[in-house]
Amino acid sequence: PLPCRLYCEEEKDPKRRSCQTVLAEALDVVVRSFAPILPHLAEEVFQHLPYKKASEGVFRTGWINASSAWKKPGIEEAIEGACAMRDSFLGSISGKNALEYEVIIVIEPGLLFELMEALQAEETSNVSQLNEIMMASQTTLVTELPKETPADANIIKGTFLINLEGGDIREESSYKVLALPIAKAKCPRCRRYTSDSSSTPCPRCLNVLAGKGST
Repeated sequence: PLPCRLYCEEEKDPKRRSCQTVLAEALDVVVRSFAPILPHLAEEVFQHLPYKKASEGVFRTGWINASSAWKKPGIEEAIEGACAMRDSFLGSISGKNALEYEVIIVIEPGLLFELMEALQAEETSNVSQLNEIMMASQTTLVTELPKETPADANIIKGTFLINLEGGDIREESSYKVLALPIAKAKCPRCRRYTSDSSSTPCPRCLNVLAGKGST
């Protein structure tokens, strides 16, 4: 599914624009990759890109030239770790709607926790990159289980092997994932359970509708 920020954030919000940039870069690489064997299709795609003006065509603009700016140490590991936790979360709710849940991720202080913090700086968020990956309505990232955790809660345990700097940094870290039915109502705009009332948009959507966007 497309990230919520792509169709719910304000038009020029950096989170929305960054998503569009990634999609544009991915399309560019894919089209250039199959251009030698599907030249007519590649050229047609290139000529209809809405963000390119007076394009010279796919064969006149060179081969794939990915910028080194895309290579950020730790990001790949952070995404893979988050996806592993998402698999644990989705497996624990047995095919139910992930948006009807909030996720609590428990990781002891260490490298894995720091990687997850790169995706979610706040303890609890419904708009972070980590929450988008989890596909839930809200994600909480903590170092220990909350005291109010129900005694019969289904806590999923897992491990993730971090491999950085070409194998120079290797660390196996454990994590816990807890899925709880969310108490909020469904926002009529973004369809996430982040509103106080089913007839009123959530705070994020109210800001966007008011033209304030997000900071």
